[in-house]
Amino acid sequence: MIQLVRGFKDILPPETAVWRHVENTAREHFEKFGFREMRPPVLEQTALFQRSIGEHTDIVEKEMYTFAGSRDTMLTLRPEATASVVRAYIQHKLYAADPVCKFYTIGPMFRRERPQKGRYRQFHQINAEVFGIDSPYIDVQLIFMLMTYFSRLSVTGLSVHLNSLGCPECRPAYRQKLSEMLSDRTGDLCEDCVRRLEKNPLRVLDCKKEPCRNAVSDAPSMLDFLCGDCRSHFRAVQAALDAIDIPYEIDPRLVRGLDYYTRTAFEIQTEELGAQNAVAGGGRYDNLVEMLGGPSQPAIGFAIGADRLVELVETKIPAPEPGPVIFLAPMGEAAMELAAKWACLLSDAGVRTEADFSGRSLKALMRRADRLGAENVLIVGDREIEQNEAILRNMKTRDQKSLPMDRLVESVLEHEG
Repeated sequence: MIQLVRGFKDILPPETAVWRHVENTAREHFEKFGFREMRPPVLEQTALFQRSIGEHTDIVEKEMYTFAGSRDTMLTLRPEATASVVRAYIQHKLYAADPVCKFYTIGPMFRRERPQKGRYRQFHQINAEVFGIDSPYIDVQLIFMLMTYFSRLSVTGLSVHLNSLGCPECRPAYRQKLSEMLSDRTGDLCEDCVRRLEKNPLRVLDCKKEPCRNAVSDAPSMLDFLCGDCRSHFRAVQAALDAIDIPYEIDPRLVRGLDYYTRTAFEIQTEELGAQNAVAGGGRYDNLVEMLGGPSQPAIGFAIGADRLVELVETKIPAPEPGPVIFLAPMGEAAMELAAKWACLLSDAGVRTEADFSGRSLKALMRRADRLGAENVLIVGDREIEQNEAILRNMKTRDQKSLPMDRLVESVLEHEG
């Protein structure tokens, strides 16, 4: 028997009902804030992610699913969504009519990571991206939109972690100071972090291994190196969050996992998922559009780990799929022919309908209707056909009523209406 590929997951009923709830709530909520849905492809040129994420990140060096395309072009299954959205923003000149654009995306991403609880090699994200606004108040609006979205899903116990990563003007001095400190502690760092130290020392702050976390416990903070503009921006973000009563924690070790972030960086964390405690995160990437060949446009976005969010929602709002409103229980060939027609017409009219064409006894059909959680059973056999009346039985009250067959669909709709 062929098995599921390791690190991938089948999403089966009734869990799919929770996924629909999470995704549909995002669509409805985000669109109230002026966001429109974009659906970029899952396959892009590898160069897009090398230039945007950073060639020396773990994602590009170790985790991407990359293969040869035509004419020596390397292709990659997208490991994240922002680069694809930026590529589309540039390629289709979406900035031409109005540089301010708001998009959201929902879909799968792919990374060759070690599978563990809440982390898969095909995982799903819900993303939001804003282009053309450099004000700190859009940073706050995104965090507010994110937290109110979680509230609509009844997910509680979340905390906002906030940092500033500075800009190309002030970050070099911090990188130099951090590099000098860590150079004396290479013996305490894992092999990956020793390599990171040479190429991007900020990434050492993102390591989850305990020896590395201990080695950077007294590292200098980027907040002490911010230039005047970055400091003003960060203060405005904090003041605006205070004004709308969103608590937050300043986290100087928060750097996110991608090289393109600037200024505001944030994560939404939970204590309910163990070590994988971040359910969402994002920040500003003011230089990414220009870096990928577009005009100079500020931008900010976030990504929600949908797989982790579904785990949280399942514990808050169990969402079993509803059973059929009408279960058709035909007995005999003539009854099955009628039931087949009624099943089509009732389903098309918006009534959840299930029909059983097994030819089993009424007792067996009633047992199946009960297992499916049917609200009503419509019974029809030779005697009902002769009398031109089907029997509608309420599964909860056991009350029965007769419905004329010549207007069966209309009678059911009137009954349910």
